[in-house]
Amino acid sequence: MAVVALMSVACCSNQESVNPGNAAIANIMNRKSVRSFTGEEVTPAQLEVVLKAAMAAPTAMNYQPWEFVVVNDKDKIAEVFGGGHHGEMYTNAGAVVVVCGNTVMMRKPRGQENAPEEEVPNQFWYEDCGAATENLLLAVEAQGLGAVWISCYPIEGKIAAMREAFALPENIMPFAIVPIGHPAGDDQPKDKWKPEKIHYNSF
Repeated sequence: MAVVALMSVACCSNQESVNPGNAAIANIMNRKSVRSFTGEEVTPAQLEVVLKAAMAAPTAMNYQPWEFVVVNDKDKIAEVFGGGHHGEMYTNAGAVVVVCGNTVMMRKPRGQENAPEEEVPNQFWYEDCGAATENLLLAVEAQGLGAVWISCYPIEGKIAAMREAFALPENIMPFAIVPIGHPAGDDQPKDKWKPEKIHYNSF
């Protein structure tokens, strides 16, 4: 029944016609990338909602490898992000969240339940951080704020800059940079519905 309902939601290309009575679906369809902000403050309460939503994302083995560097000091934002590409976008944002992932995890050796835990690579950290970043963006949209996902991993220069700026430990990898603020323009969501990209049962 749920699958049938979901398929009926996805039948139309018009944003407004996609099950407008369902707030969650409407919020997903209305999410957009916002790069122009008013400079108005994003409150601690708003940021907490955003971060709680991010941490509600699915995560492999429930390891929850995400870490979040929240930059809401205007001087720090200007220092780290103001001089680069889209510097004004960052300095006019109310906050910048750097989504990071722990690239290692503690786990018992397979088949050795009585053995002590050992440090092993977490091969799923970036997938979990991707899910957390999307949840974060949806929570931003739900509060009438705007944000944009700026890639960091695997760009070596950006990774090095974030490591230096925020003293990240070696095992903590910066994944995405998300400026958040009050939209200064009238950004609209893009209609990305393309039925030709759907393949049932086989490509």
